[in-house]
Amino acid sequence: MSAMRVMLVEDHALVRAGIRSLLEKLPDLEVVAEAGDGRTALSLIAQHQPDVVLMDIKMAGLNGLEATSRIVRDLPGVRVVILSMYANEEYVIQALRVGASGYLLKDAGTAELEVAVRAAARGETYLSPAISRRMIQDYLQVVGGEGGALEQLTPRQREVLQLVAEGHSVKEIAQILQISVKTVETHRAQLMERLDIHDVAGLVRYAIRVGLVASDE
Repeated sequence: MSAMRVMLVEDHALVRAGIRSLLEKLPDLEVVAEAGDGRTALSLIAQHQPDVVLMDIKMAGLNGLEATSRIVRDLPGVRVVILSMYANEEYVIQALRVGASGYLLKDAGTAELEVAVRAAARGETYLSPAISRRMIQDYLQVVGGEGGALEQLTPRQREVLQLVAEGHSVKEIAQILQISVKTVETHRAQLMERLDIHDVAGLVRYAIRVGLVASDE
């Protein structure tokens, strides 16, 4: 029986090293690659085709939720378990919406880490026990429309929304995404129209509310 192939995506090097050390102690499991940001992760995942990806939820530029959405779309055989220090049910809902196979809190122990990874590899969904399924159901009923609006955005629009919320200027966003300033302005205008939000501060509040970026509070 071949070893389970796992990839780790985490933007903090020390945290990444610690998680990798835990993974390497587990039997029949091989860490095939690691990445510190979402864009690098997508390239390496396409190259290595791991069985399971442990994906940090909060990364600058391209967050774990958007990266997961693209993996699920382009590489359906790859399972993704979101890694997060946030137990907020809205983040969990967004993770499940984009197709994640699990949501694991970063303070989990080695045993829980193994359970989550092996469950995802079997095609099951794993949620950390600290996350209340009832709370998730209640949240989905209350803000399902808002999450649905996010789903209606194109991947490029979600990228622009995250970068706007992170405080990047239109020129900086154009450079990051390698598109023209005019195209960025068009995407931003379409975002405002589709979300019925008509200022940058409103876009930032929305991005925080749906889990694209973290609040500074």
